[in-house]
Amino acid sequence: MKKDDLTTGPMALHFRTLAIPAAFGMLFSTLYNVVDVYYAGLLSTDAQAGLAIGYQAFFVLIALGFGLSSALSSLVSNAKGSGDDAEAKRYVAQGMTFGVIITGACMVIGWFLGPKLIGLVSEAGTYRDAALGYFYWLIFALPGFLLAYGGNGILQAHGDSRSMQRALMVAFVANIVLNPLFMFGIPGLWSGMGFNGIAAATITSQTGVMVYIVKRIFQLEIMQPFQVTSLWPHKDSFKKIFAQLLPASSAIVVMFISGFVVQFALKSFGGHAVAAYGVAIRIEQILLLPILGMTGALLPIAGQNFGAHKYDRVRAALKYCWGIGFAMTALSTPILFFGGSFAMALFSNDPEVIRAGSNYLRVDAFLFPLYMMLFSINSLLQAFKQAIWTLWISVYRQGFAVAFFIWVFISFLDFGEQGVWFGIATAVASGWVLSIIIVRNVARIQIGGLLKPILATPHQ
Repeated sequence: MKKDDLTTGPMALHFRTLAIPAAFGMLFSTLYNVVDVYYAGLLSTDAQAGLAIGYQAFFVLIALGFGLSSALSSLVSNAKGSGDDAEAKRYVAQGMTFGVIITGACMVIGWFLGPKLIGLVSEAGTYRDAALGYFYWLIFALPGFLLAYGGNGILQAHGDSRSMQRALMVAFVANIVLNPLFMFGIPGLWSGMGFNGIAAATITSQTGVMVYIVKRIFQLEIMQPFQVTSLWPHKDSFKKIFAQLLPASSAIVVMFISGFVVQFALKSFGGHAVAAYGVAIRIEQILLLPILGMTGALLPIAGQNFGAHKYDRVRAALKYCWGIGFAMTALSTPILFFGGSFAMALFSNDPEVIRAGSNYLRVDAFLFPLYMMLFSINSLLQAFKQAIWTLWISVYRQGFAVAFFIWVFISFLDFGEQGVWFGIATAVASGWVLSIIIVRNVARIQIGGLLKPILATPHQ
């Protein structure tokens, strides 16, 4: 069995090979952000609030990086599964060129759009000023994020999650050193950059991640021999990449706009509420990592087997993912519910920040099984090259539902700050129902049934 062939061999082996390194990589990515939150907290609560808002604006820009990762993972894995290595190589080269183009466009757009987003969800004062300064510096980290994420989709389609894991581990260690260096400088030589030093550290370390990932792509067997002319933009390839990228990226943009909706609702309760949400979602991310690794591995596994028309293996992959996923959430939920206050206290000594954040985490604990299923459904739809449905699910759940239910709980039911958390929970639950309905219908058409075959001739 070839190492990058996911159409044969036991599912457990493929999930371990892909999910464990991916989860560890995301762990170090999240810990990377936790380091930033910690150092911002050494300055003030306003600095933590500024970090949360500035990073939220930045993530709207790198949504294209996540979309490019999903698009290339889907297209390359489908091509490999069908045995067409020439097509797979073309998508690799064209995907890299596409990534360079959209990176330049995002840097220009971000310079003008980011401050408007930050102004929308913050009040004039110290924490808005901190967010703006941080964001302007962070724009120069866009190449590191966008090209690395897009490249990781290519590597995952070849069964390689370890390269990104190694790169993120090194970046995490570098961030621990670079943050205090850039923030506080060198005594007697340089006074440092203050809060903006966090952004400078990110630029430096993430650029290193990008360089390593691109190097690993050029070392792939499928890229030998490499011809520079293969990087020249090809209209048809660009159209196919864009067709998969746009829905996935739009869904992520909607997700981060949802974050702005939450912050807009929280700003009326004070800076402590904004800071609490920023800290709490990073704690949430740590416990979601094994789940994200597992559900992310589903995309290339299902993608290769869908390309090879091995539909029973696609269903087997989904069942395995859900089985392990439910076991993971059974462990995560009580940890989050009972340990939220302790975790919040590690990042803030403000009692109001700890109180608000722990309240969010207690509500969030019960959503973990739903998150697991939502993430796996998104991966499966992308493997089917039906990413447009992930967009519609996101538009409902993170676009309409979050805003509507937060409004209901705050303005209509007068739940106050707690109403924001209940609004998020209601949006997730109703979005889960919608996603189940959609994936059952799509799977019936594409592979003849979601968990068992129910049609004799699925769509080819």
